Amino acid sequence: MSDTEIHRNASRFRTIRVEDARVFRGPHLYSMTPMVQIRIDLGDLEAFPTDKLPGFTENIVRLLPGLAAHGCSYGVAGGFVRRMQEGTWLGHVVEHVALELQRMLGDRVTRGKTRSVKGSPGTYNVMFAYKDELVGLLAGRLALELVDSLLPANLRGVDGLGDIAETQGPFEFAARLQQLKRLAAERALGPTTASLVREAERRGIPTARIDDSSLVLFGHGKHQKRIRASCSDLTSEIATEIASDKDLTKFLLKQAGLPVPRGELVRSAQDAVAAAARLGYPVVTKPLDGNHGSGVNIGLATEDDVRWGFEQAREHSRSVIVEKHFVGLDHRILVIGGKVVALAERVPAHVVGDGRSSVAQLVEETNRDPRRGEGHSSVLTRIEIDERVEHFLSKSQLTLASVPVPGQMVLLRPTANLSTGGTAIDRTEEIHPENALIARRAAQIVGLDIAGIDFVCPDISRPVSETGGGIIEVNAGPGFRMHLEPSSGRARNVARPVLDLLFRGGKDGRIPIFAITGTNGKSTTARMLAHILQANGATVGLTSTTGVYLNGERIIAGDCSGPQSARIVLREPGVDVAVLECARGGILREGLAFGACDVGAVLNVHGDHLGLKGIDTIEDLAEVKSVVAESVRRGGWSVLNADDVHTSAMSRDAGGRICYFSLASRSEWPDFLRSHLAEGGRAVTREPSSDGWDIFIHEDGESMFLMSVDEIPATFEGSAEFNVANSLAAVAMAHCHDIPAATIRAALGEFSTSFEQSPGRLNVFDGHDFRTIVDYAHNPEGLKALGKLVSHMRRDYQRTIGLVAIPGDRRDCDIRKMGAIASRIFDVIVFKEDEQELRGRAPGAIAGLLREGALTAGCAPGRIHAVCPEKEAVD
Repeated sequence: MSDTEIHRNASRFRTIRVEDARVFRGPHLYSMTPMVQIRIDLGDLEAFPTDKLPGFTENIVRLLPGLAAHGCSYGVAGGFVRRMQEGTWLGHVVEHVALELQRMLGDRVTRGKTRSVKGSPGTYNVMFAYKDELVGLLAGRLALELVDSLLPANLRGVDGLGDIAETQGPFEFAARLQQLKRLAAERALGPTTASLVREAERRGIPTARIDDSSLVLFGHGKHQKRIRASCSDLTSEIATEIASDKDLTKFLLKQAGLPVPRGELVRSAQDAVAAAARLGYPVVTKPLDGNHGSGVNIGLATEDDVRWGFEQAREHSRSVIVEKHFVGLDHRILVIGGKVVALAERVPAHVVGDGRSSVAQLVEETNRDPRRGEGHSSVLTRIEIDERVEHFLSKSQLTLASVPVPGQMVLLRPTANLSTGGTAIDRTEEIHPENALIARRAAQIVGLDIAGIDFVCPDISRPVSETGGGIIEVNAGPGFRMHLEPSSGRARNVARPVLDLLFRGGKDGRIPIFAITGTNGKSTTARMLAHILQANGATVGLTSTTGVYLNGERIIAGDCSGPQSARIVLREPGVDVAVLECARGGILREGLAFGACDVGAVLNVHGDHLGLKGIDTIEDLAEVKSVVAESVRRGGWSVLNADDVHTSAMSRDAGGRICYFSLASRSEWPDFLRSHLAEGGRAVTREPSSDGWDIFIHEDGESMFLMSVDEIPATFEGSAEFNVANSLAAVAMAHCHDIPAATIRAALGEFSTSFEQSPGRLNVFDGHDFRTIVDYAHNPEGLKALGKLVSHMRRDYQRTIGLVAIPGDRRDCDIRKMGAIASRIFDVIVFKEDEQELRGRAPGAIAGLLREGALTAGCAPGRIHAVCPEKEAVD
């Protein structure tokens, strides 16, 4: 279509609308990779793929040249540009632009996908990976704005951008890109923390950023460790306090016979001058508890220098140290776990003359090095010109306007800290054993697991007992960047020994994770499994629809079947094992709370919550539930219901190994189950016996009797068939975790459906002349299963009364079906409504649909009562 045709028809166009934006933090319906998802409606732009937008492809590649390297579906560089030239939809373009914007920031993200929304032409789920979710969201907004800006003027406009991320001012690409870069810099972990996170990820250790700074959690439950920069859970508070008190540190080291400079603590400039006279010039002045070289000045050779140095140090501490100046080169020795792992020679900020440029111009040129940035987040820090630089230059009879001769090295600062623009040379292989021993002892004397020893001497390859020099500081939480990316010399992976120290023996910091999903039975199965694991001696963290539990004690009340509650359990310090109920809502909202589980179970898939959030069919719901099975780690187990066609079909994509469970007798086993067992596979089944039913475990071609169904109180001698199925699933999960059969048998033998052990799940009370059953049969399939049990029990009672409800977000047909099923189970039906479960419906509407369903099924009107308030309905 030509520009003229586009403009002629522009008045009819509906522009792009953002319908939803969310962040998937774990495995989700579309991928195992955490992603940002932006749902957009292209409106009438659906009729304009990129090949119908003149100049679009050329313009976007001009602004983002990196797009030319995207392979897309062709798998080779240039593939995405080819797709645009051939014609692709704008949602697909937004995906690639969002990825490229993050790649420009240094984030290695490549995975994305754009899928049309079923039943909604022109609507797409645009998904792309991210490293930081706030940066990812802003990149998504910028991608939409950029794509929109390149459209013909009369077609532009995007509604709902504020639902993705906030910006200020009208769109201008360069300004927006700077905003994205600023946010990325603010959110970026420093080099030290980032190196530890990368090493943890390489080892498969879970990581989670706890705050907006650098506090990071490694591992789960009882194995977790926390770090902030290079301070860890193993870093002693006392040791850190000692290291921050330079005078106390020096006293302790001197007592131990280690070489330290003589010095005095002073509180006035006059005292500083007097101390310098006693110690002998040159001297050093520094704050008692400073860091990063702030306020430190060395080589002070006159009284005026000492007074000036004192005032500089006083800005950072009330007390100032004056000490004898060690002559030599400045070294940082990194000691981790009592071992020297790296050594860098630090060179103060400097420039080298070219015979033409002034010192100020040389500094400007040096700062153009792309490795230099602000603060501690970059490999090198920009050199800032301030009073201290000018004062230090004056001692060499230089100013910022001076023009050094070619090759002349001009030092700009007295100290060699990287935070003030210094550089580093790796000297790890050169350290003399005596000097290494001194550094190791210093770290041990102060008590630090990770220590940076500042060591001054003329030649690090010779012992200081011969050359002079020694320790001038011991630092807690030392920075790693001089070792990770030295200005010259070999880079050292100093994160590796830290992770070796935190997770000895190559451990990955994980606790076993059991994830359970399904339409019905999740809570009961989870409680059964938790009871078994606890009987085996584990401290169990459990999430369910009634709360979060720690070894059976509820620590949080409410519906806690989502990822936020799961994270609470995984971060609970004393937990040995996590049992997590994973409901569909949380999976759709943000994915799972973990990257992989050890055992994942899918119990069943029935029609529930259909018509919500794009899940319209049982097949759609099965896809959501299958996320749990697909997240099972290699070597783990997927536990699947062989009697459920949707669940058993998940074996194709499930992770780990497969263990089925089945209520069917041997003669009724499906062919796939027979083949599975014939090949040595694992399954747990219920089989008939002479006086009831027995549970068997099958594996490696053999069958092992576990226990009789009658021995499990929760099954009501097998009549509560749904709890028999739940028991089989719990047995399968426990057996896949190598829990002894005797422990499983004993634990299930004492598990009942009492309110204390399983609140709201088949609680039976016989305290009056009638029996009361409370059960969370909240969908037609669940009510049907409960009806079978009621039918079995009613032989001892004259009539049954059913108090029935269903949440209001279910489809009308499901609500009517619930009423119809109730009419076939109960003699008298009371339909109620919970105010918190109306979910958008008018009061009385749910009860009306339930009544309508019962009447349509042939129920006599006199058997039906609609009493909406719950308490009145119960009375």
